[in-house]
Amino acid sequence: MLRAIKVHCPIIILPLLLLVVSCTNTKQSVYFNNVSNSDIISTVENLEPTIAKNDLLSISVNSLSADASVLFNSPNSTNTTSSTSTGNTNSASGYLVSQEGNIEFPLLGAIKAAGLTKSELKNNLQKSLTDKKLLRNPIVNVRFLNFKVTVLGEVTRPTVVNVVNEKISLLEALGLAGDVTIYGKRDNILLIREEEGKKVLRRINLNSGEIFNSPYYYLKSNDIVYVEANKAKIASASRTNQWLPVLFGGLSLAAIVVDRLID
Repeated sequence: MLRAIKVHCPIIILPLLLLVVSCTNTKQSVYFNNVSNSDIISTVENLEPTIAKNDLLSISVNSLSADASVLFNSPNSTNTTSSTSTGNTNSASGYLVSQEGNIEFPLLGAIKAAGLTKSELKNNLQKSLTDKKLLRNPIVNVRFLNFKVTVLGEVTRPTVVNVVNEKISLLEALGLAGDVTIYGKRDNILLIREEEGKKVLRRINLNSGEIFNSPYYYLKSNDIVYVEANKAKIASASRTNQWLPVLFGGLSLAAIVVDRLID
């Protein structure tokens, strides 16, 4: 009887241990553990990005005179290419913001762009075209051609995401990268952002519903999102590195033995 108990104890305990480990891993791999049914008001009021040096802008000008407007719709930069989330490349040409923060606009010359929003640049161009009597009632539209975010680390497809509509959330970026793998640390996502000439680093916990009220819920152009590997992935990689030399050594020894037996 005692022997039977000793034999069955490991059989009983092992499933219990597996159950505990499974529950722990499930909790860590689920988004927004503490979120219930509710209405969350966004605290982000102004998402319009600020133009920076090296940005590539699309600027279109229209007026009552189509012939007169044509001159202002010729970009001053050569074609540039960028990678997409599918691995393809897109080609685009536009107004490149120089290191001095300016664009070279036809007939107007150097126009300050860096540090302005699209609306501010649009208003400045419309005013300059009107004041210099180059166009009557011009309509100017400004768009970013290089609005992109980079997703790296423990995601299915690390990628650079080109954002056509100039608005993307952290969750959308992760979704376009194939989501965080089972080995990714969802409670410690690193966001790298450049603001006013300095790198801003922020840690984000996707296991908490507080992400919806975070000022970093929506990403900005050139943001980098990095997902760290958890301890399970690191331990697995370490075990692989330890066993590979032993495995290869064993295969080499087996090959030598087989070769001598054949001889």
